[in-house]
Order: sequence, then C-alpha cells, then structure tokens
Amino acid sequence: MRRARATAFHCIAITDHDTISTEVTERLFRRNGLEVIAGVEVKARFGDIDGELLGYFVDPRNEGLRGLLGPLSTSRDERMKSMAARCREHLGIEIEYEEIRAVAGGGNVGRPHLARVLMDKGVVNSFQQAFATLIGKGCPCYDAIEKPDFRDAVRILKAAGGAVSVAHPCLMKVPDWRAFLDELEAAGVDGLETVYPYDPGSRSLSIDPRLLAAEAEVRGFLTTGGSDDHGPGSTKESLGTIRLPYAHVKALKRAAGVERH
Repeated sequence: MRRARATAFHCIAITDHDTISTEVTERLFRRNGLEVIAGVEVKARFGDIDGELLGYFVDPRNEGLRGLLGPLSTSRDERMKSMAARCREHLGIEIEYEEIRAVAGGGNVGRPHLARVLMDKGVVNSFQQAFATLIGKGCPCYDAIEKPDFRDAVRILKAAGGAVSVAHPCLMKVPDWRAFLDELEAAGVDGLETVYPYDPGSRSLSIDPRLLAAEAEVRGFLTTGGSDDHGPGSTKESLGTIRLPYAHVKALKRAAGVERH
C-alpha cells in the first residue's frame, strides 16, 4: 500500500494467491487516503486448461471462501515438500521445505520462494533461470498443485460477495475461444483481465489481447486490469505499469453489489 501511494494510485486491489491477509478484514476500506479492494487470486481448472480467477470485493470472513482457500493452502504446502524432494534428488543439494517456508513468512508458500532459496544456494542466478530450467511446468523439479474446477470457484467467490474476472486470459492455452467464453458466461464470470503487461511479441499469447478485449465487450464482460505485481525482489516487480480509469472500479462495484464509497 505504501508503494501504491508512492506510485500515485487512488485505488488498488490486493489479490494474493489463494489467501487473504489477516490485515484485510473488509470487502472495501480506506487506509491513508488509498481505497483498497479485498481480493484474491485462485488457481483453477478450466477443463484441461490451467488458469486463475480474480475475486474482487470478497468478504474475507465468508465461511465458504475460507473453505475454498484452506485446502488450496494445504495443497501448496504438500506440493512444495514434493518439489524440495525433487530438488534434492535432481540437484544433489541439501534443501528442506522449512527453508522455503521461512522465505514465505506468514503467507502462502509458492515457487518464487523456492527460486529464492535456489538463488541463495548458488544453484541459479535469477528467478527467470530457476523457472526456465528447474521449477517451471515440465521441468525436472516441478510438481503440480491441486486445483478446484473453475465453476465451483466462481460460485464460491460470488457467494462471498465477489465480482469475478479471469486473470491474464491471453496466457491461457485456449484452443477454441468462442466455446471457452461461452463456458465463462454460463458459469457467471463477470470480467476478463485484458489490460495486463502482456508482451505483444511473445509466443506465449494464445490470442491478441485487443481481439479478446473486443470480443469481451461484445459479450458484455467487464474489463479488468492489473500489473500482477509480486513485490520488490520478486519475478514481477511491476506495480504502476498498468492503470485503468476509475470507471472500471465502479463497474466492478456494481457487479459485486458494493454500496457507493
């Protein structure tokens, strides 16, 4: 939040992976002149496709939401224990889950924390190298995490008061976008995160963000956007690279049934 104020934001959403900070206790609150939206980013399965959902204005105290996030946190722990074991076997180094857990602190443990430990041990020189050679999908030290079906996740996020958007959809390996958007509509998804620091020259994009944005508008999806900032010293220190007019926040508020603030 201090970094957001320094970047001259008036409103931000905090959407950590599969968890909500204990400091975030309301769906929407103000702190030192900054409007803060309680959010969460949830990993989910879209059939055979992996992706993530963003829930905005969720109630952190909602029991259904807690029931969704609790098992995801446990799954993250078990996955990281497995990845630590794979690192020991593949690299022949001493590395324990507890070391990775310590880097994560009180939050959920994830691959960036493992990457940091690998850097500290001199195994790799950067986060990028860690993901590209060791802990990215398909790499020797990778292990998958158990994810809920996206329809179940959407239902729970909306029951918790949230407006739901698909995170960085252009990075998803979608073979048939029309059929995919039909499924999202049927599940009650509100928006698509088409405003994102996409690399237009990257082969990882499955669709041009401009084409998807146009199709989303025709279908009535809301436009959401985010920098996907993971904080200083991480793989994604990007706060401030994406800015949207406040009208998009108002549209999300209407979708979530949030009173005017």
